[in-house]
Amino acid sequence: MPRGQKSKLHAHEKCCRNKAQAQGHKDAQTAAAQEEVASSSSSPFYGDDVPSSPVTVPATTRAVAGVPCQRSDVNATSQVQKSKNSSEASPSTDMSGQDLLTRKASMLVRSLLCKYKVNEPIKKIDMLKIVHKRYKEHFPEILRKASEHMDLVFGLELKEVQPNSHSYNLVCKSDDTGDGSLSSAWRFPIKGILMPLLGVIFLHGNRASEEEVWQFLNILGIYDGKRHFMFGEPRKLITQYLVKEKYLEYRQVPSSDPPRFEFLWGPRAQAETTKMRVLEFLSKANDTVPSAFPSYYEEALRDEEERARAISPTKAGTTSKASTCSKATSRLNSHPE
Repeated sequence: MPRGQKSKLHAHEKCCRNKAQAQGHKDAQTAAAQEEVASSSSSPFYGDDVPSSPVTVPATTRAVAGVPCQRSDVNATSQVQKSKNSSEASPSTDMSGQDLLTRKASMLVRSLLCKYKVNEPIKKIDMLKIVHKRYKEHFPEILRKASEHMDLVFGLELKEVQPNSHSYNLVCKSDDTGDGSLSSAWRFPIKGILMPLLGVIFLHGNRASEEEVWQFLNILGIYDGKRHFMFGEPRKLITQYLVKEKYLEYRQVPSSDPPRFEFLWGPRAQAETTKMRVLEFLSKANDTVPSAFPSYYEEALRDEEERARAISPTKAGTTSKASTCSKATSRLNSHPE
């Protein structure tokens, strides 16, 4: 083959190789971005050994848990800027679009909680900076997702200061009794760790090993021996405070050598909440309903029935006693002087 034709062929092959390498690099970046989105949208409570259970940790919970607060949300804003080239694709109606909106909601939750912790004002213009101007038209949905999560997990309600003021406050919701008797364990911030812990214990057969609990907390970005910006020292919180307050029971596994420990619901948790409420919490956090997890739902229903049966005799005794007192009073009032 003439030298000129060989040169042209060599140049053509080199061009093809360069194109293939460039396409391969682009595909790798696309795959990495998709993997990042998928991993940030959900994360398992457990491995594959616990099927048919509410097994995902909401992205908002996971994103909030491990990131310290900084004034003016410099860290959060920086993360927005860094992610523009890899995952700032325009939102769409497909699943990846919804995942991206969930990611934005998680970033907004983190920002709002940080502002709440340091008493900074909450303004719409600052929230738009967090979610990025490309998502401006989706801001109402992102804000709704963030608000629902803060309400569900932390018991905080986002309220506008005045209509059309674009300024907001986070307010601790009142307890259902309305008399202020709700324990601090059910308020911000402790509620954000107590309800998920009760859920983990329930889903592990009503007792969870210490290893299983820390595995779950690590998913949330909460680590043994590392102070957390919202919960303080986590080991002290779950093995001392919540145990002392009788929301958790922390005990050695019988006959374990070397000693192993496990967590159970404490008496106050059993008295102040139910398996059904915890299952409802886990279901809402995963955008589904309790009946989607049949075995846990049936156990929660049995628990409700047992509680109802335990209350019925007490009510009957109270009613009988009230009736007897009423009859006695009636006889006294009708007795001739």
